Amino acid sequence: MFITPIRNEASYRSSLLRAKELWNAPQDTPESDELDILVDLIEAYERRNFPIDYPDPVIAITVRMDELGLRRKDLEPCIGSRARVSEILNRRRAMTVPMIRNLSELLGLPAEALMKPYPLVRDPKGATKYKRAS
Repeated sequence: MFITPIRNEASYRSSLLRAKELWNAPQDTPESDELDILVDLIEAYERRNFPIDYPDPVIAITVRMDELGLRRKDLEPCIGSRARVSEILNRRRAMTVPMIRNLSELLGLPAEALMKPYPLVRDPKGATKYKRAS
């Protein structure tokens, strides 16, 4: 077994081919050890060269709600009132840090994914929807 770091596209491709050859290697053999090492190197190369950005937070929330069979009402303990849940999911209000923490725990999403900036909706006249009470 001779393994070198993956530094370019050619060595990445050859590592993928070798991993494919070793894929069904029996456990606790030199071949399975080689496969384990290759997989770690391939994953590190892919993280460096093909990063995957987090999705839009509101989309991530709604997709995860669908996966878990949750309704908007189920988010109320994390976000607040029914109206506040609507404001968040309709992009009329940004999430607060406590909301992000609570949603992360409930939905099993990384907090970093929910902290990503996302656009908020303004009314057609361009003014913010909420005004301070006089």
